[in-house]
Amino acid sequence: MCPAGHWESEAERWVTWTRTPGHDAYGHYSAAFFEAIVAPPGRRTLEIGCGEGRVARDLARRGHNVTAIDSSPTLIRYAQAADPAGAYSLADATSLPFADGCFDVAVAYNSLMDIEDMHAAVLEVGRVLAPGGRFCVCVTHPFADAGGFSGEAPDAPFAVTGSYLEPSAFEEVMERDGLKMTFAGWTYRLEDYWRAFENAGLLVERVREPAASERAVAQLESYTRWKRIPMFLHLRALKPSLT
Repeated sequence: MCPAGHWESEAERWVTWTRTPGHDAYGHYSAAFFEAIVAPPGRRTLEIGCGEGRVARDLARRGHNVTAIDSSPTLIRYAQAADPAGAYSLADATSLPFADGCFDVAVAYNSLMDIEDMHAAVLEVGRVLAPGGRFCVCVTHPFADAGGFSGEAPDAPFAVTGSYLEPSAFEEVMERDGLKMTFAGWTYRLEDYWRAFENAGLLVERVREPAASERAVAQLESYTRWKRIPMFLHLRALKPSLT
């Protein structure tokens, strides 16, 4: 997935980062994702890049029969420990160990941009989805990935400093409230995601660009910047039924 071994090397820090209440953006953006993008439960739901398991646990609470995968043994261990009844497996998103058409829903929450061969991963999702199944995706917004704010002030200018049109590897160290985390992955254009869906025979049916919520701004004023530029892109794609 990510640069070899990255998430395994960051696993302990990631668990602390995600399990510190209110620390990251998940609590502010995930509700919109579940409400507008995630399809109703079917027979089985696949989660790709489950990390320490918070998305899988939230899916299960909403009635999904979840099978979750990740490339980090440590993160799989934490996910299984937090949800002993859940199904968590060490697997490569570009070579899924599942039969064709065995899932009705697939979810990738902030994991597609961690996969170097994102196109291969989407092809695999298209293979394991049943006709009529849906692929529900959250990624860092490609426009946000292409640049950055000059500071944390609400009116801080946003500038595109790199090339939006050329996918590239990235690495960024973030530190807040005494916690430090290195994020690494790849930047992709909107077109890259759309072409991946096209090649997999998936039709994009929903697109959302959520702004920061008032709750997020009330917790951290710097979130005001994200009412001007979308931090995330939410997508849902359909695998057409056979005719």
